[in-house]
Amino acid sequence: MSLSFIIVDDDAVSRRMLQNIIEDCGLGVVIGMAEGGTEGARMALETKPDVVLIDLLMPDQDGIETIAQLNEAGFKGKFIMISQIENKDMVGQAYQNGIEFFIHKPINRVEVEAVLFRVSERWKYEHYIIEIKQSLAKMDGFDLPMARKERNSVRDCVKLILMDLGIIGENGSKDIISIMENLIEHRKANLDLPPLRELYESVARTYKQSQAEIEKESKTIEQRIRRTVLAALTNLASIGLTDYSNPKFEYYSPLYFDFQDVRLKMKEMDDGLQSEKSKVNIKKFLHVFYLETLEKMKH
Repeated sequence: MSLSFIIVDDDAVSRRMLQNIIEDCGLGVVIGMAEGGTEGARMALETKPDVVLIDLLMPDQDGIETIAQLNEAGFKGKFIMISQIENKDMVGQAYQNGIEFFIHKPINRVEVEAVLFRVSERWKYEHYIIEIKQSLAKMDGFDLPMARKERNSVRDCVKLILMDLGIIGENGSKDIISIMENLIEHRKANLDLPPLRELYESVARTYKQSQAEIEKESKTIEQRIRRTVLAALTNLASIGLTDYSNPKFEYYSPLYFDFQDVRLKMKEMDDGLQSEKSKVNIKKFLHVFYLETLEKMKH
């Protein structure tokens, strides 16, 4: 299911460029364009797009004022700010008003596609969570076993973190979900992780029979998880290059990775280099993931 967009920008060239990028990359369709904040607010409330791309500075009403107006009117779509302003106070104010991401001017196609992809992934997952909640609400009258209730809770919490890291669609995400379910089902008071090999074998043992099959599948799981963790590193580095003050980048980068590894990845990307051999600490990543999942389960 594709997203619907409106573009609010007083620059006709920028509007056309953004429309072309959105439609060329196949993530959605532009259902309206406005030259100013007042017109953009009216259009957003009438057409109810999934995403509003809005310029920060416009003659009649700036982007932050327009977003505040839409929030007050109950608009539920997402916002992406377009701006060449680097003022941290204004950036912070924009995030407080519900901005998902920034796109910097002059418009760069690679940056726009990367931002739109992340917004699309977030949108899809939020709708998935809504569907899960609706399904659980229908089952509210049934007496589900406690283990089943907790397992659903674990899975939902893990998927929220995977979505935030931008790796919900990676093959290794299913392995991470299984590992977290196993860890929480057999959790110990000290919250330490067993050796990685044991974690991988615990997943392989759920669908393989012989020891030889389990050992072979464990190695495959190890590779899938490594590629998934590398994808998370790449996603965070990409956010950092786009907006170093992005709250997601500031929170997740030092938490899940050694920050020098993030900086190295950012430098590689900035230099146009592609590397599949970036350094990542898999055990640290999974341990932090485990502790965050437990924390999310409390709420």
